[in-house]
Amino acid sequence: MTPQLIEEIERIPCRVFRQASDASRSVAEQIAAMIRGRAAEGRTCVLGLATGSTPTGVYDELIRLHREDGLSFQNVITFNLDEYYPMQPEELQSYVRFMKEHLFDHVDIKPENAHVPDGTLSEEEVADYCRRYEGKIAEAGGIDLQLLGIGRTGHIGFNEPGSGKNSRTRMITLDRVTRRDAASDFFGEDNVPRRAITMGVGTILDARQVVLMAWGEGKAPIVAEAVEGDISTIVAASFLQEHPNAQVVLDQAAAEQLTRCLEPWSVGPVNWDDAMVRKAIIWLARKLEKPLLKLTAEDYNEEGLQDLLATCGSAYDLNLRVFRSLQATITGWPGGKPERRKQPGDRTRPGDHLFPKRVLIFSPHPDDDVISMGGTLIRLVDQGHDVHVAYQTSGNIAVFDDDAQRFADFVSEFNRHFNIDVDRTAELESQIDGFLKHKQPGQVDAEAVQFIKGVIRRTEARAATRCCGVSDENLHFMDMPFYETGRVRKKPLGEEDVRITVELLRSVQPHQVYVAGDLSDPHGTHRVCLSAVLQACGEVSQDDWYADMQVWLYRGAWQEWGPEQIEMAVPISPEELLRKRVAIFKHESQKDKALFPGADPREFWQRAEDRNRATARLYDQLGLAEYEAIEGFVEWKGDTSLV
Repeated sequence: MTPQLIEEIERIPCRVFRQASDASRSVAEQIAAMIRGRAAEGRTCVLGLATGSTPTGVYDELIRLHREDGLSFQNVITFNLDEYYPMQPEELQSYVRFMKEHLFDHVDIKPENAHVPDGTLSEEEVADYCRRYEGKIAEAGGIDLQLLGIGRTGHIGFNEPGSGKNSRTRMITLDRVTRRDAASDFFGEDNVPRRAITMGVGTILDARQVVLMAWGEGKAPIVAEAVEGDISTIVAASFLQEHPNAQVVLDQAAAEQLTRCLEPWSVGPVNWDDAMVRKAIIWLARKLEKPLLKLTAEDYNEEGLQDLLATCGSAYDLNLRVFRSLQATITGWPGGKPERRKQPGDRTRPGDHLFPKRVLIFSPHPDDDVISMGGTLIRLVDQGHDVHVAYQTSGNIAVFDDDAQRFADFVSEFNRHFNIDVDRTAELESQIDGFLKHKQPGQVDAEAVQFIKGVIRRTEARAATRCCGVSDENLHFMDMPFYETGRVRKKPLGEEDVRITVELLRSVQPHQVYVAGDLSDPHGTHRVCLSAVLQACGEVSQDDWYADMQVWLYRGAWQEWGPEQIEMAVPISPEELLRKRVAIFKHESQKDKALFPGADPREFWQRAEDRNRATARLYDQLGLAEYEAIEGFVEWKGDTSLV
C-alpha cells in the first residue's frame, strides 16, 4: 500500500496490529520509554490515563515491566480522564477502584501523584473542583502522553456528542447510548449514573502526545468515522485530526472499516490471492447491487479494479471463479454427508468419510449455542450426529433479582409442601430474602443468590437443547473459574480454565468443534472463552484423534460473518428457524428484556433471525440460491491472532 495515499485518507496516523495484546505491549513500551527518559533527565512524566477494558492490557504490561524489568513510577504523575457522578471511591464501578486494581496497587507510584476526578463532591463544589483539576494539570507541567479509548458515540473521556473543541474539565450528562453500554458494569441500565465529571476535549488536545486505542469489530465503524470522516462535535474523537502528535492504535478487527482494510486496492498494489480476489469482487457486486455473474469489465474499471483484471484475467472468468467459491460454501450437511445419501454431482468435503461424527459445541454463555447456531445444531442432531454442548460459564450475573426471588420462593413452597428440611429451608429463605431486599445497585450477589441464578441459567439451557434433540447426558456445564467473580469484571484466563477445557476435549474426542468467534461481545467473555478453547487445542494437538478434528467459528449474538469470510454456509428452512426461535425462548430469564442487552436493543431471537435472514439475502443478491436464512461459519486453521 502507498503510505502517502493512506496518510491522505487517514487523517490521524494509525498503527494496526494483528491482535490487541501486541498493540497493548507496543503502547506500554512507548510509555515505559518515556518514563525512563524523563527519569534520566531528572524530570517527572505526566500521564493521562483511561479506564474500561481497552487499556487493561497496557496496564498489565506496565505492571510486568515494573516487576521484571525494574520500571519505576516514582517520577510519574497521573491524571485520569473521568469519573461517574455521584460515585464513592470504594464502589465496584468507581474509577478510583479500577485504577487501584489494574495499576496503582501494583507499582510504586506515589499515592499523592495519582489523580482521579472526585465523584463524592456536592453539586455546588463540582465547578470549582474542575477548575482546580485543570490547575493541577498545569502545575504538573501539562500531560506528556494521554491514553484514550473511544465510545460508540465517538466520545473520548465522557465528551459526548456536542462537546466543543475548547471544552475543559466539567460535569456532563451522559448520552443514552453511553449509559446503555455501561449497563453491564452496573447490573442494569437503570443503575448507571446519569452524569460524570470528565476532562474536556480541549484538555485532551493540550497533551503533547495522544494515543487512542480500540479493539474489536464493534469499534470499527466509529474508528473509521473518527479517522477518515470530517471533524465534528458529533464525534469528539475527530478533533484528534488537528492534533500534531496523535496516533490511533488498533487491532485488525477494529481497523476493518478503514479504507486500507475495506478497499485495500484503492490505496496501493495488493497481492491478488484467492481471498483478496473474493473480497474485491463481492465488494464490487454489493456496491453496484449486481449479481456476481452480471459484473462487466466496465464495472471493474470504473470502480478502480483495473489491476485485478489486468493481473487475473477476464471479468467473466473472475465472476465465475468467485461465484463457484461462494456456491461451494453452501451445505445442508454441516457434519458431512454419508456416501449412501450422496446424489450425482454432490461434492465430497473433508471429513465426509467420518459419519456419524462426535460434535462438541462450546457456548460461552448458556444461550449462545441456540442464538448463534441453533439451526445448525438442530440439523446436526436430526442428521444423526452425536452432539455435545459445553456451557463454558454459568451466566449467573445476567439474571434479574426478581427471577432469583421467584425461584427461591418456588423451592421454599415445594420443600414446605413435601416437608423437606423445613428449618433449613426457612433459614435459607430468610437469608436470600433479606439480602435481596437490602441489595444496593451494583452490589455483588450473596453466594446463595449466585447459585440460584446459575441454576436458572442451567435449567434453561437444558430446556433449550431438549427442543433441539440433545440428550441431557451430552450437556457439560464447565463453570470456568475465570467467570465466577459475581461481578461483570472477570479474572484473567487461568491454567484451571484451560485444564477443564483440555479434559473435556479428551473425554469427547470430537470430530467437529464449534466455538464462538464473535469477539464484539461487550463483556469480553466470548474472547476469553475462545482463547481457552484454542489454547486447549494446542495442548491436545499431538493426540491421535486430533488429526480428524475440525474447528468452526460461529457468530450471531453480536454480529455476523460477511459473505467474503464465510467458509461454510448452512441454509436454515422456515421450520428449522421456528424451532431455533422456540429454543431461544426457553431462556426465559433473557426473554423480553435481557439484563445486559449490549448495544443492540432487539431481543436475542430477533437479532439472530435478522442476521440469518440478512446473510441469506446477501447470497441471493449475489446470484446464489434463495434461502429463508443462513448460518455462517469460518474454519479455524491454527491462527492464534484471533485472541
